[in-house]
Amino acid sequence: MKHFFLSAAVLFLSITLFTNCNQTSSTSKPGTKQSAAKADSAKGETEDTLSVVKSSYPPLDKKLYDSLLVFNAHGDTTGRWPVKNTPYPLNGAILPFKRVVAFYGNLYSKKMGILGELPPKEMLAKLKGEVKHWEKADPKTPVQPALHYIAVVAQGDGGKDGKFRYRMPFKQIDSVLVLAKKAHAIVFLDVQVALSNIQAELPLLEKYLAMPQVHFGMDPEFSMKDGVTRPGKKIGTYDAADVNYVSGYLANLVKKYNLPPKILVVHRFTKKMLTNYKNIKLHKEVQLVMDMDGWGEPDLKTGTYRYFINQEPVQFTGFKLFYKNDIKKKPFHMLTPEEVLSRYKPYPIYIQYQ
Repeated sequence: MKHFFLSAAVLFLSITLFTNCNQTSSTSKPGTKQSAAKADSAKGETEDTLSVVKSSYPPLDKKLYDSLLVFNAHGDTTGRWPVKNTPYPLNGAILPFKRVVAFYGNLYSKKMGILGELPPKEMLAKLKGEVKHWEKADPKTPVQPALHYIAVVAQGDGGKDGKFRYRMPFKQIDSVLVLAKKAHAIVFLDVQVALSNIQAELPLLEKYLAMPQVHFGMDPEFSMKDGVTRPGKKIGTYDAADVNYVSGYLANLVKKYNLPPKILVVHRFTKKMLTNYKNIKLHKEVQLVMDMDGWGEPDLKTGTYRYFINQEPVQFTGFKLFYKNDIKKKPFHMLTPEEVLSRYKPYPIYIQYQ
């Protein structure tokens, strides 16, 4: 079986609309009527709507936490799951007490994911429907809705600094936070570094990551380590050292701002997308999810999950579903929640829809 996907080929092709954008600007205005309309949805909102008041979190129930890890191992007999010798999280941890169900995309483009494909009200209503479906499929696990927003996008134009990535205006990130509040959703800010690097891009988002409801995603597919190859020409890579930089940074923010644990999502669908996984360090301040990010027919997705997620355990697992790409070839279909739960060990605790 060929365990290889071009999970974001359509996503990358859609980014041509950014080719005239200023690479270094974080305040440039949307260039389309669609994006302007969506940005306008946030008008009238005050800064108060963009933050969550800090509160005390109940003590961690370690017995319940351990039992849920065993439950989510889904009868695994290999000894890999639950992952051994992982730290207990700080109070206020989301995983594994809830399953996160996220809509992924960018408000500038209808082709980058469901988050930007539908008008906001319709999108949030659809997310609510998926949340109910997952709650019905697994009544034992409550669902936390989420918006997973691509905050730094790989693009086909080098821009002024030649880094082939576009940083979203903060006003648009603010719009996503407003939408998330309406849905009682958490937010993930996702970064595609292209010819830049995660050390340069992550700190620019600190004012958002200092908020308790904002989490982070890193995408190796568009991390072009050689600093020369344009994103989309080949699949990129991160090393455990890159993941450790991000998790360490997030852990420090949690301590600095007295926050509940952050969730860090790392996308993966090939072996080389993440090297030296055994060297990844875990923190009580960060919950790390390895997300199976490939698209294709069900058996191919199952093989990819088995070889690159199940057999290289880190902490928690995720699974991505594509409304369009998973059904490109008939009679294939997008897996239902019931099918995902019946097929995979461990159960994915993070689900992403594109």
